[in-house]
Amino acid sequence: MPPDESPAAVTARNEGWGTLRRFLPYLWPADRPALKRKIVFAVLLVLASKAITLALPFAYKRAVDAMGVPGGTAFQIAFAFVLAYVLGRFTGVVFDNLRNIVFERVGQEATRQLAVNTFTRLHQLSLRFHLARRTGEVTKTIDRGTKSIDVMLYFILFNIAPTVVELLAVAVIFYFSFGMGLVMATAIAVAAYVAVTRWITDWRNALREKMNRLDGQALARSVDSLLNYETVKYFNAEGREARRFEEAAQAYANAAVKSENSLGLLNIAQALITNLLMAGAMAYTVLEWSKGRHTVGDLVFVQTYLTQLFRPLDMLGMVYRTIRQGLIDMAQMFDLIDTPVEVADVPGAPALVISRPTLAFENVVFGYEPDRTILNGLSFEVPAGHQVALVGPSGAGKSTIARLVFRFYDPWSGRILIDGQDIRSVTQESLRQALGIVPQDSVLFNDTIGYNIAYGRDGAGMAEIELAARGAALGDLIARLPQGFDTEVGERGLKLSGGEKQRVAIARTLVKNPPILLLDEATSALDSRTEQDILATLHAVAEGRTSLTIAHRLSTIADADMILVLNEGRLAEQGAHAALLRKRGLYADMWQRQADAVEDAGVAAE
Repeated sequence: MPPDESPAAVTARNEGWGTLRRFLPYLWPADRPALKRKIVFAVLLVLASKAITLALPFAYKRAVDAMGVPGGTAFQIAFAFVLAYVLGRFTGVVFDNLRNIVFERVGQEATRQLAVNTFTRLHQLSLRFHLARRTGEVTKTIDRGTKSIDVMLYFILFNIAPTVVELLAVAVIFYFSFGMGLVMATAIAVAAYVAVTRWITDWRNALREKMNRLDGQALARSVDSLLNYETVKYFNAEGREARRFEEAAQAYANAAVKSENSLGLLNIAQALITNLLMAGAMAYTVLEWSKGRHTVGDLVFVQTYLTQLFRPLDMLGMVYRTIRQGLIDMAQMFDLIDTPVEVADVPGAPALVISRPTLAFENVVFGYEPDRTILNGLSFEVPAGHQVALVGPSGAGKSTIARLVFRFYDPWSGRILIDGQDIRSVTQESLRQALGIVPQDSVLFNDTIGYNIAYGRDGAGMAEIELAARGAALGDLIARLPQGFDTEVGERGLKLSGGEKQRVAIARTLVKNPPILLLDEATSALDSRTEQDILATLHAVAEGRTSLTIAHRLSTIADADMILVLNEGRLAEQGAHAALLRKRGLYADMWQRQADAVEDAGVAAE
């Protein structure tokens, strides 16, 4: 038997009103009077259509009564009411479609605004959220949430609300035409209809969820078996695989049968309630007609009203399921919007103003998790116009420094200063405007080379793009490509080689033209020849800027003005390349290990 209530139904009810209240400002925007007028006009069309629908049985009744009266004028009267009935039906259809046309803009604008707000909020969330999120799950949440809005609005405003209005109007009409008995019978039948529909629909939803889960299981087993075709053959497991797939397919078939049978049960239960009411109401009318209290037209009158009333209720199961799921989908999207922002500007924060582009860390302590500290009181300074390198073993905290400078995270304690200004006290927009980065993995947008270069600064012109491309040594590549700057780079830039992607990333940074430049192991994934070409370009780009280079291969930063050596989140050594080698400390040991590795690789190649 169906359960009393599913957990999803409880969740939808508990969150439903709160979700609808959250959505109302999008449906009734305070700053969009034109949309408000459309909503009012659509509601008036709904009321007009419903008024016509409620008037149709009167015309039908009068036509039938006129046909039962002998006389020359009976034909004209009956014909006139038939024409009125047909015209009313047509007018009702016209009003319904005009309502859809008028309201379409309202629904689309509400959907668009909510989707834009959610998308904007996602970009405001911290890097921690984006590293932990499942991209497919987030995009699916947004997609389901936005798609449910239009359907929900349609059903709530143009199905449920008009049905309630019609139910109240029919109750009034039945009261004055037939008395309270028929009104009470209709009310009891509608209440039973709604309760049974909701009860069985909740049960059907649970069955359908199980059916979908088993369908996915059967599909997964078949795909897994076919992908491992050779392994199946190696172990003579064809029969075993067939049995496993048959078990999954049988389980799905059983669940599908229950799901479809439950639909039949729902239709039977609805039809039973509808026809019991119809039989009782029409039998009562016939009884009253036999006593001379009602006319033949009254029988048609009652039957038409009840048919009109239960026609939208026939969709109640689907409407209820859709609205409930829509509320859940919208609530999940609002949960995304409500995700707290970890890194936020302080109220009234000024913009960063740079006269001397210095960068300094003062006793910075930070970790990604409370029980694991990455930086332990780190302090160093990058003077204006200097090229400083940052090296150290894996896990020393090198890449964490770049994330802190861009303020993807805030340190637990200590300060990060640019030109003497704590970066937590200025706006993030102005901070990132002053910073440029060439990352280890240069990910490009699935667009053209020109678009990716111009991405460095909003509004960059073609002359700036070409100048940046020459500065990043991209001129030869662009000249060889038939479409030049309009060449598509593919998803994540995969149509370009590693070196070409790095050069596009460098050109993008040149378009931005920042005073402070971070090079985060920008050549670690390249071969030696490409690395040398990219290094020459990077050195040219860094000239005249304050630059911090995070390096894995020490040979790439030997000519830096200052080398900072990190170990376990602390500054272990600092100095120029030659001076650090003479110290015979951590840097000298790392240099020797890398030199030995290069020598071993050369011997192996011979």
